[in-house]
Amino acid sequence: MSAAQRLDEARELLAGHPVVDGHNDLPWALRKQVRYDLDRRDIAGDQSAYLHTDIPRLRAGGVGAQFWSVYVSTELTGDEAVSATLEQVDAVDQLISRYPADLVRALSADDMEAARAEGRIASLMGAEGGHSINNSLATLRALHRLGVRYMTLTHNDTIDWADSATDEPRHGGLTDFGREVVREMNRVGMLVDLSHVAATTMRDALDATAAPVVFSHSSARAVCDHPRNIPDDVLERLPANGGVAMATFVPKFILPAAVEWTLAADENLRAHGLHHLDTTPEAMALHRAFEASRPRPMATAATVADHLDHMREVAGTDHIGIGGDYDGTAFTPAGLEDVAGYPNLIAELLTRGWSKADLAKLTWSNAVRVLRDAEAVARELSASGGPSNAVIG
Repeated sequence: MSAAQRLDEARELLAGHPVVDGHNDLPWALRKQVRYDLDRRDIAGDQSAYLHTDIPRLRAGGVGAQFWSVYVSTELTGDEAVSATLEQVDAVDQLISRYPADLVRALSADDMEAARAEGRIASLMGAEGGHSINNSLATLRALHRLGVRYMTLTHNDTIDWADSATDEPRHGGLTDFGREVVREMNRVGMLVDLSHVAATTMRDALDATAAPVVFSHSSARAVCDHPRNIPDDVLERLPANGGVAMATFVPKFILPAAVEWTLAADENLRAHGLHHLDTTPEAMALHRAFEASRPRPMATAATVADHLDHMREVAGTDHIGIGGDYDGTAFTPAGLEDVAGYPNLIAELLTRGWSKADLAKLTWSNAVRVLRDAEAVARELSASGGPSNAVIG
């Protein structure tokens, strides 16, 4: 079969079993670039000069559901972080209201299936970092009522109750309050997301949770030894837990040769007074100039497929998914440059002998099932106990 025929086969599969992507940072990109002025970044049309994401490319990529990240930087703390998170939630609300023919709010697994039947893109939200709740379980519950369906326990920095993968540990994983956060997330039906957290935090959360967990955008540490990735002993626990690990596309997390290069590129941004996570036109111009003088090691769809092969072998077909991290990274793999690229990954996996049944689980069924299972746990826990009013310290 030719490459073109394989790509057609991938697109046909995605027409019936579209991608549920676990993590897209479009709301933060809109905040940084245009302060949520959607007239200036109208994603109804081509925004490829500025963004990885717009509706035509979501359609071309076969995306059927998207967890929009309502991330805020850990430079924001306390009530300022909470307010910024609410602004991010509002931005997603604005997107859904502005593009009703293409996007529809989804709060449950049933909503996701209804959106697929209607041919619209189910839009869910995930909060990226426990700093967004300012150590308040009431704030956690408020975010759930606003539609947030997962929370990543940390971002890049260790917080008061959980250690991050990319910061100095202070707790040895989760504190007692951190375990209470996990239990309250179980009770309300918010998925516990273990991307970004230290391996000790992953293990503690798996010990504490009564519901399946997710990794919204993490790959395999055995394939690329980066602390943002998932160790095999944690992947091995997913079948018993019922969780799903969603492979990311970020080159510095999946291609060993890209790690050092990206650190240098990020330092170049900081030397010009910009944050290393910036994807503004100014930041990208600096990245392009840096790349011209120092060629970038290129990840490809095959690089991502290597991670998925390993994750499937260790965790099993029922416990893997996709979380690209588009618009949250300056660099993407060749063939996966933006949200239109998912068919290239599926074509690569078809070439490697993945069955259509296994690919349907990867793209759609696993993510829907994990949310449905978390909802069932929440019903049981809510029936037997009320809200936790625990406080930190």
